[in-house]
Amino acid sequence: MQDLKQLDIRPHPPARRHELIFETYYALAPGEAFELVNDHDPKPMYYQFEAEHTGRFTWEPTEQGPEVWKVRIGRT
Repeated sequence: MQDLKQLDIRPHPPARRHELIFETYYALAPGEAFELVNDHDPKPMYYQFEAEHTGRFTWEPTEQGPEVWKVRIGRT
């Protein structure tokens, strides 16, 4: 089993975060995933994925605050 890549965006400026998340997503092969680590609920990111990639991603929250949120995002 391959280790799950982790993308911790907390140290990055907010203006760059969505770009980093999508760069990581686009680098995935179908069936692969990464774990997003954030300092707030990434629900707006989910809505952006849903609008732009409907049916082509998975979204599995693995930790939900109050200080750290983690989501496993996969490419289908």
